[in-house]
Amino acid sequence: MPTLSVVNFNIVCATLGGFITLFGLVSYLLKEKFYLSEALISTLAGLVFSPHATNFIRPLEFANNNEIDLETVTLYFTRLVLGVQLVLAGVQLPSKYLWKEAKSLSLLLGPGMCCMWISTSLLVWALVPNISFLFALAVGASVTPTDPVLSNSIVKGKFADKNISPPLQKIIIAESGANDGLGYPFLFLALYLIKYTGNHGQGVSGGAGHAMALWFYDTWVYVIILSVVYGAVVGWIAKELLHWAEERHYVDRESFLVFAITLALFIVGTVGMIGSDDVLACFIAGNVFTWDDWFRLETMDDSLQPTIDMLLNVSIFMWFGAVCPWHQFVANNVIPIYRLIPLGILVLLLRRLPMVLAFHKKIPQIEEIRHAFFVGFFGPIGVSAIFYLYISREFLRGIQVNGEQREDAARLSELLNVVIWFLAVCSIFVHGLSIPLGKLGFYLPRTISTAISTERVSASQSMARTDDTDSRPPLSSTDDRSLMRPFGSRHTTGERGEAPSGTTWVPRSIARVGQHILDDIRRPAEKVAHGGDKLPRNKNDANKDNSSDSSGSLPGQASGRPEISAPRDARLIGHAINDPPVPVNPAENADGPRINISSPVESPAGTRATSPERTDAAPVSRDVSTSRQRTIRFPDELRVATPKGRRSLDVSGQR
Repeated sequence: MPTLSVVNFNIVCATLGGFITLFGLVSYLLKEKFYLSEALISTLAGLVFSPHATNFIRPLEFANNNEIDLETVTLYFTRLVLGVQLVLAGVQLPSKYLWKEAKSLSLLLGPGMCCMWISTSLLVWALVPNISFLFALAVGASVTPTDPVLSNSIVKGKFADKNISPPLQKIIIAESGANDGLGYPFLFLALYLIKYTGNHGQGVSGGAGHAMALWFYDTWVYVIILSVVYGAVVGWIAKELLHWAEERHYVDRESFLVFAITLALFIVGTVGMIGSDDVLACFIAGNVFTWDDWFRLETMDDSLQPTIDMLLNVSIFMWFGAVCPWHQFVANNVIPIYRLIPLGILVLLLRRLPMVLAFHKKIPQIEEIRHAFFVGFFGPIGVSAIFYLYISREFLRGIQVNGEQREDAARLSELLNVVIWFLAVCSIFVHGLSIPLGKLGFYLPRTISTAISTERVSASQSMARTDDTDSRPPLSSTDDRSLMRPFGSRHTTGERGEAPSGTTWVPRSIARVGQHILDDIRRPAEKVAHGGDKLPRNKNDANKDNSSDSSGSLPGQASGRPEISAPRDARLIGHAINDPPVPVNPAENADGPRINISSPVESPAGTRATSPERTDAAPVSRDVSTSRQRTIRFPDELRVATPKGRRSLDVSGQR
């Protein structure tokens, strides 16, 4: 007899697969129409499936009900995601980008990170009661790096292509990738001082001098410098090996595309074994790996890397939504909720924005003040902050007195857990909703104003209208009727004062607002590059645009009919034909293109191409097999005068 196997593995596979499948069905609508980030949606989904709601995903049971094991699993998950994301971020940058933009990056990574660290620490010190400034420095260091995962979602998509210049996108990617690994010195300066000077150095020996020596040799030399050198060497060797294998045709296409991802896994594992900075090593390796721009150009049109990126983003933020200590935001021993909320708001406003406004004139990629506001506001806190959170808690568990964690270390550990998780959640929600709310605040008042103005004009016209019902202007198309019908546009009363059937109470202004919103949602998707040029969303769309499905309207003509592309061979293509004969069967004269096969006229090609009028009597017959062409006419085409008195406009194209 079959038995149910409702175990955690089956539940997680079903939940994760079902959510990604359903999200994929409407992903373009949510991300490119409503501008909602996948991080926000995935975090909400993780919260819904977590023990705080439906209890489908039970992370603590995966770790054998051990909090420390759960933190270890989360730490390793963040290391994996950051390693892959940073290698891909390094591959996305142009050739020798770190060297060419060293001035701008040094400004952002040096004084910029210091300003972000100090400003965040001051806010924490001011709003969290009864803590030392060293505690505030540890909290501020954990949220100083901007998150490369959330930054990647900001600089991609339709909004970024329309509003962010490519140089600005690249500098954001480079900064978010580099400052992730450079958070170690800020964090361990505070942690070493707390360990060797907190509680009068109880349980340890050496004092502040030993703490500074460890910070210099262990953090700067072994963690930072060694990881940079290791990442550069591994990236260079990987590039040369891939060149060698590709020249000899030893590597297939699948292995070639996945090479950067496997390189990230190798670096995360090897650097993790020696105890250095695997995050920074991955970013450096990605940059050196594409130093000559060869791999980036070869994989530019490939969709494997964005697909892996999307899967990792959705998975990690669903996990965050499930493991986040939501209840501790209200019930904790370090900071009350009425202080925690202002702290989150002030950190998002003052952590990064003043620094960027102060330095933006020295950064060539930030051309305008609005770009400075954008870069200053969108400095997200996410995966990297959680990574440093669990690095810190693992370090603090090693500060013990008589086999138990020291009192100040335990208090700092709880403070880090509450504040960093809250700041990460605030950043996910605020930065995930900023663009759609900004769009709504910009377009909705204008749409309502336009609808109300149209309503007033319609009302004034209806007051002056006669009883002749034929004078009422018809709807422009059936689409307008279908869009207005769900909103129940209001009708005027008839001659006897009776409302016609179908009358609803919804005013026409509200109906027009709804129609504008639906029109925007149903509008065909276009990817607009910086500068206003419309580009296809992917390579397949580019091929379609070059084929007969592209929109090729004449000047002053509505788009929607196929564009007649230039011939690929040397044969002449006619540009005008006589009206095709009317079919005998009336059913054949339905809506749709009429197709007629004829040969081009014996006249210069320039004459046929520039003038729609026909001056010759009849086409000269040719061999159909060598010069036959297909001419297409649509029933709704505009008509121009011809010598015979008819009005026609013909569009002809190559077979």
